[in-house]
Amino acid sequence: MTTWATGIETITLFVEDLAACERFYLDVFDVPVVHKDADSVVFAVGPVLVNLLAIREAPELVAPALVGADDGPARFVLTVRVQDVDAVAAEIGARGATLLNGPIDRPWGVRTASFRDPAGHVWEIAAPAPVTW
Repeated sequence: MTTWATGIETITLFVEDLAACERFYLDVFDVPVVHKDADSVVFAVGPVLVNLLAIREAPELVAPALVGADDGPARFVLTVRVQDVDAVAAEIGARGATLLNGPIDRPWGVRTASFRDPAGHVWEIAAPAPVTW
């Protein structure tokens, strides 16, 4: 089989309150808006586009599957590589993000911290853990 996947282009996140999520991403991520209309706001996070889509528009994208509720348990984590987890954690905290956990050194050699957006999507910042020998 040939490799057909060459990279992730866009991640679409369903959100109940588009305006609140837009403000959160502008404040916390400090990334540019590349598209905006009545139903969505798209941000460039490095080479990946993050599309915040009003939940009322989500059913047509996933039918016949159902759209999940925002108050359910976490089902995934989106990870962003950073240079310094502690510094970025402090910065995004000052911008309005509340850490769920971290910064913490994980057993697999990565230092991480996680936070949730207003729609309940969990994000993680990560960097190689410092060597302590």
